[in-house]
Amino acid sequence: MEIHDQQIMKKLFFIFVLMGLLSCGDYIDKPENLLSKDQMAEVLADLAINDQATFIYPNSNLEAGTRYVLKQHNIKSEDFIASFKYYVVKEKMQGIAEDAQQILLERDPKADQYVKDKSNKPGELQPPPVLSR
Repeated sequence: MEIHDQQIMKKLFFIFVLMGLLSCGDYIDKPENLLSKDQMAEVLADLAINDQATFIYPNSNLEAGTRYVLKQHNIKSEDFIASFKYYVVKEKMQGIAEDAQQILLERDPKADQYVKDKSNKPGELQPPPVLSR
């Protein structure tokens, strides 16, 4: 009886291992209107500029700026969100973000020195500027 139980356990173990291997698939399906990596980098660069504009103009509407950027690129917000999620899950967002940073540096070469200064001091807080009265 014990040998019979061991054979059943081996078969069950094999079935569970097989089911585990076959069930390992993608966590996310490829979106129907997936943005290309280059297009995603362009949009992220424009969104970064839009984000910085809210610091310069505090009364500006970030949401309206985001809608404008997506409209300029003829992209629906649902497609952008689905593509963003897809690239994050597939662990490709780091490369896309680096491409977006390169696009920003090409648009404003002066920003290159600013980025280098910030990256040389990781985690270091900058002192607030001294205001004269």
